[in-house]
Amino acid sequence: MNKPAGILVSGNSFKTIDNALEQNIVKSTLADATKPRPTHRLDYPTTGLLLIGKTSASILALNKLFENKKITKTYLAVTIGKMPVKGIISTIVDNKEALSKYNVIKSVASKRFSYLNLVKLKPETGRKHQLRVHLSSIGNPILGDAQYGLEDKIIKGKGLYLHAYSLDFIHPFTNKKMSLKKVPHKKFTKLFPAPLDYDFSV
Repeated sequence: MNKPAGILVSGNSFKTIDNALEQNIVKSTLADATKPRPTHRLDYPTTGLLLIGKTSASILALNKLFENKKITKTYLAVTIGKMPVKGIISTIVDNKEALSKYNVIKSVASKRFSYLNLVKLKPETGRKHQLRVHLSSIGNPILGDAQYGLEDKIIKGKGLYLHAYSLDFIHPFTNKKMSLKKVPHKKFTKLFPAPLDYDFSV
């Protein structure tokens, strides 16, 4: 599914993706059908692909794939300030090693922010707020990040420019290669028109 911004995936709140799934997704017809459940997490302000399991076996299998890092996750973000074309960020996040890779797809000059960059991100680990913390740590926070952004460069009302763009994995039951993609919200395309023309494979 395509997760909207401003909603928790799961937790104690009533308004969560987890609670809404049963009323909005057709139940599986398989013998081990169960309540649909998210098999991983996205931050509250993050948009994009969220993988859902509808049977006990699929939820278990997908959880294991994520746990064993067999699912490649790619994000798109808009960052602030001039930055190298590509790089690897390695720091400690939540007292654990965290590693992220990035490639700048396109940069544009900006009066307010000096530069804005459309960036592809690949988290090699899954720490809390990892991509947001990592980009902030190199002086290129994500546009709209009120928590980790630069105090004089925070915009309001547009949300966080971070999108879970693709998931690539081998299907646990069919063994087919799955490559799922979701083009980001139009707020991205306003800054970087026609994103489908960009080479997201860099």
